[in-house]
Amino acid sequence: MRQTAPVKKLTAIISWIIAVILLLVPFHAFITVWLSSAVGHYTLLRLWKEFLLVVVLAGAVYILLHDKSLRQKLLSLRLTKLIIIYCALLIVCGFVALFRHTVTTKAMWYGLLVDLRFLVFFLAAAVIAASSGWLSQKWLKLLFVPAVLVAAFAILQYSILPYDFLKHFGYSSSTISPYETINHNLAHIRVASTLRGANTLGAYLVVPICALAVSIFKQKRGWRDKAMLGIGLLLALAFSFSRSAWIGATVGVLVVAWLSLKSERSRKITAWVAAGFLIIASVAGLLLRNNLAFEDAFLHTDRSSSAKVSSNEGHVAAFKSASKDVLHQPLGDGVGTAGPQSVYNNHPRIAENYFLQIGQEAGVIGMLLFIAICFSLGKALFDQKSDPLSLALLAALIGLTFVNLLSHAWEDDTLTYVFWGLAGIALAPAIITDKHKRKNGQKIPKPAA
Repeated sequence: MRQTAPVKKLTAIISWIIAVILLLVPFHAFITVWLSSAVGHYTLLRLWKEFLLVVVLAGAVYILLHDKSLRQKLLSLRLTKLIIIYCALLIVCGFVALFRHTVTTKAMWYGLLVDLRFLVFFLAAAVIAASSGWLSQKWLKLLFVPAVLVAAFAILQYSILPYDFLKHFGYSSSTISPYETINHNLAHIRVASTLRGANTLGAYLVVPICALAVSIFKQKRGWRDKAMLGIGLLLALAFSFSRSAWIGATVGVLVVAWLSLKSERSRKITAWVAAGFLIIASVAGLLLRNNLAFEDAFLHTDRSSSAKVSSNEGHVAAFKSASKDVLHQPLGDGVGTAGPQSVYNNHPRIAENYFLQIGQEAGVIGMLLFIAICFSLGKALFDQKSDPLSLALLAALIGLTFVNLLSHAWEDDTLTYVFWGLAGIALAPAIITDKHKRKNGQKIPKPAA
């Protein structure tokens, strides 16, 4: 369908709004805390991106109403159907729990917000990107410009700035802590840069690291700039001391390497190298298990720490408790009864595992639906893996799946908006192209700008 002038103008405006969200959300925590320290209204300021999301969603709906072909193609996708069913299930679970008084009103609404906003943003971004190729052309800048700034500040935090530097910008126990440590030991600081925490910083960096890996494997020029950027991103990742993110980034880069190799011989060599590295790492871990520096960095244990329970013990206890909840309540207790949003409920429950959290909230069916959404997204990205953005996001998705087995990474504002927004942009060509013409990783033509 040929776009009318109003629709074309609206598409351009919404594209810019999406770009603003992607550019600013990595600094969301810093900006909102700093502004709230001056004008107050911390909770309201935190919702700036959700207010913009309403505008983006309204624009996407308007475009779909005026483009029957695009609407039919979007609704025919299995991924879209899964998302719609999943959203409906969570809304029902939330209101049932509210009527049963097992969740507070605030916890339910906040739970629905954080559980569903990234899926809504994904679909809206896909619609806008399918209507215009502008976002597809700008994704590199939208991803790497903020990532470079975030990484640079993380390095400064660890190397030069005082450990409590952020307290001068309003960081405190009532907003976000100005620093994090390993097992409450000030000798072992973890940096969060401009994000909400060290683990969220690590998870976020998985995306640009995978995108940089794609650029390195796909393009042979610009090695000096890529090396500098890679060193910066890896240093920031290292200083977060997020072990799940370390592993997630490693897995993501290995996926990029594997899928970028053309010959079977190269893949076999890579597989043997990876296996050798794993064996060496395992042996090194056994030999260094009593080394204090290794214990602090990799095991997060500290004999001199004042913490009564180590982070490892906390992860194990949370996993066991959440697993029991899902087994005993296979239908779930309702949205808002688990995860970070449950702090607004009468009985907070932190699973330290996003998939188990969904199981606690929406039951086994909800958990399986979300897993199906992730699998369907991965399949769609794999189908067009010749596209650099799709390959980077496929690798990041696999790495971040591991991260979410050990944390609630999909609850974080920055990661969810960046990853799922870019995923919508990446899959836009699949929406406007006959699905039978995109097999064997063939590159799909991007929509016209």
